[in-house]
Amino acid sequence: MFFDIVWKTALMYLVVIVSMRLMGKRMIGELQPFEFAIAIMISELAVFPLTEGNTNILHGLLAIGVLVLCQFLLSLLSIKSLTVRTIICGRPRIVIKNGKILEKNLKKELYTINDLLEQLRMLNIQNISDVEYGILETNGQLSVVLKSQKRPVTPEDLGIETKYEGLSLDLIIDGIVITHNLKLAKLDMDWLVGKLKENGWDNPRDIFYAYIDTAGNFQFQPKLKASKSRVMNTP
Repeated sequence: MFFDIVWKTALMYLVVIVSMRLMGKRMIGELQPFEFAIAIMISELAVFPLTEGNTNILHGLLAIGVLVLCQFLLSLLSIKSLTVRTIICGRPRIVIKNGKILEKNLKKELYTINDLLEQLRMLNIQNISDVEYGILETNGQLSVVLKSQKRPVTPEDLGIETKYEGLSLDLIIDGIVITHNLKLAKLDMDWLVGKLKENGWDNPRDIFYAYIDTAGNFQFQPKLKASKSRVMNTP
C-alpha cells in the first residue's frame, strides 16, 4: 500500500509538471482565465486517483490528457483567429485616461479602486494624475503610460550616445559549466579555464557562479566552501 501511494504520487507529479510545461511559459499571474481554470482542474484531477483508492490511475491520466488537448486547441484557435481570441481572452480596457479614472470601465471589469491603486503602487506610481493611460490587460495586469513630463529621463533625451549592451550569459552555475552558453558566446572550455586561472582558480567546480556581463566582461564568484578552504590552506 505504501509503495503504491509513492509511485502514484511521483507519477502524477511528473504528469502535472509536463502538462503545465506543455501549456507554455506564462507565469501563473499572466495566465488567461481559461488557462488558469485548466491549471486548477489538472491539479484536482491529479489528486483524485491518490485519494480514491479504488480509482484507476489511468482515468486520471486520461482526463488530464483531454484537458491539455483542449487547452492546446483553444490556444491554437486564439492564435489563428482574432474573434476567438477576443471571446476567450477578452480585450484590454482603458481604466485611466489623462489622469482620470474611468468609472464605467472599472465597473465593467468588476475592478475596484482599491485594486487599481494597489497595482499603481506596485508600479511605483503614487499619483493618478501622472498617468496618461492605464490599461487593464486581459490577464488582469495593469499597464501604464506615464505623461511625457513624468517619464524618467533617458540618455536619448539628453543627447548622450551609449555603448551597445549585449546579453548577459551564465557560464558556470554551482560548479557546472553551461556549454550551450559558451557556444552561444563563441567561446570554449580552454578560454573559460584560462580566465579562471588568470584569477587563481584551476577548477570550474570551485566556482559558484560565473557569467559574461552585458559589456562582455567575465565575472565570477567562488563557492563559499572553496574560498574558506583556500584561506585555511594559505600559509
